[in-house]
Amino acid sequence: MPAVSPESQASEALPSRRRRTPRGGRHRGDESFLLPPGSPALVLAVPGHARQAGAEVAHELARLVEIEHTGQPAYLAHLEGEEANLNAVLAGLRRDEDAPAAVVVPLSTGPDRAMDAAVHAAVAGSPARAVAAEPLGPHPLIAEALHDRLADAGLARADRIRLMTMVTAASGFIIATPGDAAAVRQAEVTGVLLASRLAAPVFTASLNDVASVKAAAEQLHAAGATSIAVAPHLIGTEPETGLIAPAAASVGSVGSAHSAPLGPHPALARLAALRYVEALSSALAQ
Repeated sequence: MPAVSPESQASEALPSRRRRTPRGGRHRGDESFLLPPGSPALVLAVPGHARQAGAEVAHELARLVEIEHTGQPAYLAHLEGEEANLNAVLAGLRRDEDAPAAVVVPLSTGPDRAMDAAVHAAVAGSPARAVAAEPLGPHPLIAEALHDRLADAGLARADRIRLMTMVTAASGFIIATPGDAAAVRQAEVTGVLLASRLAAPVFTASLNDVASVKAAAEQLHAAGATSIAVAPHLIGTEPETGLIAPAAASVGSVGSAHSAPLGPHPALARLAALRYVEALSSALAQ
């Protein structure tokens, strides 16, 4: 058998980039990655436990990652409970001293101190070598997904002819994100991108703090907004999902207007594959 050079081994370890046949619709031209056999497992770290409400969202996202972007299984691993626990999933993977066995992608729209700490602790304690990837956001694709959910709720629509946005039921928007003031600051990046897409004022607030949401509403009213809609900056697996409706009601938004959580949006599946590739490339370069 001919010898395989180290350079060849390194190139085989990295996923190859492929361009799929363009699809119709707003996600036309998405880029996918084809993982070669023996690639490290792509593990999606999910907050909460396997039986909680919203768990089906994680399953659908994993399916989209597999069929749309990698061609290989995407594993779900939960941070709580015994079923499909992240520590157990990592312990069950094949071990290779020379290459990572897994890349763990946090299923989160932005940095979350508690979730990041749990993921890094599991990776550090894994018997199989693993790598922790960055959370999905902030990223322009998160703003795209928020825009789509607002459009789905009839709160904003895209003029696909001019590629501009026309606001319908709301003239100001609050990105409501789980977490503390640090999480709000991170979400402000997405807020700027969303405001550009909507041509309307956007402020960010914490779903965990009603006063934060009300303060954002006051800023919007001061900016001239006459009706306000809440855009949840979460996926739907987070425990804060139940705070969305009360947050919208607290600011007196039109019919307590809010869009749905991002859910299994194609942009999130694309981001999960992208974070995997970024983390693996960085690990192999070290």
